[in-house]
Amino acid sequence: MEKLIYLVWLEPDASRETVAELMLGSMAPELLALGPHGLSMDLRDTHSDIPAPVPTPDGETPLHALVSVWVDAVDYRQPYEDVLRGAATTLVGYQVVESLYTDYGDNQWSTPRDWPDGERSPGVLTVALLQQHPDLTYEEWVTRWHTRISPITAQIQPRSRYVRNAVHRGITAGAPPFRGIVEEAWPSLEHVTDPMLFYCADGDREVMNAHVTQMINEITAFIDLGTLRSVTMSEWILKS
Repeated sequence: MEKLIYLVWLEPDASRETVAELMLGSMAPELLALGPHGLSMDLRDTHSDIPAPVPTPDGETPLHALVSVWVDAVDYRQPYEDVLRGAATTLVGYQVVESLYTDYGDNQWSTPRDWPDGERSPGVLTVALLQQHPDLTYEEWVTRWHTRISPITAQIQPRSRYVRNAVHRGITAGAPPFRGIVEEAWPSLEHVTDPMLFYCADGDREVMNAHVTQMINEITAFIDLGTLRSVTMSEWILKS
């Protein structure tokens, strides 16, 4: 079984209401009818209407949806792409290797998942699209991601779920050179917008500043911030 991730951009002026209505109301039933082993959507909907930690550059349309599909083999992806192309103005697909580094209930930030398929997950997601740092080999880059970035951020941030998708290859023409796609779940909107909460500072400004500095140092050694794309989204697990 393989995991495929599709990045979906709709019309640039598509509202958050439109994103949810189109993706959940139209696309989801059609995709489920194809019989995937699993299906989830991360959506830029009304429930996630807060700024991302790293804003989308001016003049660039933020990502509207991330669709994850689990299939027997990448060879059988075409019907799914046909459905998504019916909505997308831009569609980019990747074959990925998924690591579920932290799941709901693995730490103090959430309980185990107890909501059904088709119901919005609590809290909020940040989705990050990562390019390899130009000064690192792939082996150096992925080793830093796995042995430094993942455990350090787990210690200093209140993440309730962390899905690490390493890109194997692009499967659509002209796919940007993203090497990692990260889905991070947070307990609430406030945990993303309040630095005290986002950096587990518990009201201590010195701790917050120390964690911010540590994060900046680690991230800038890992990626060129100019290539980082981050969007705040809602998670919808439609078929687990």
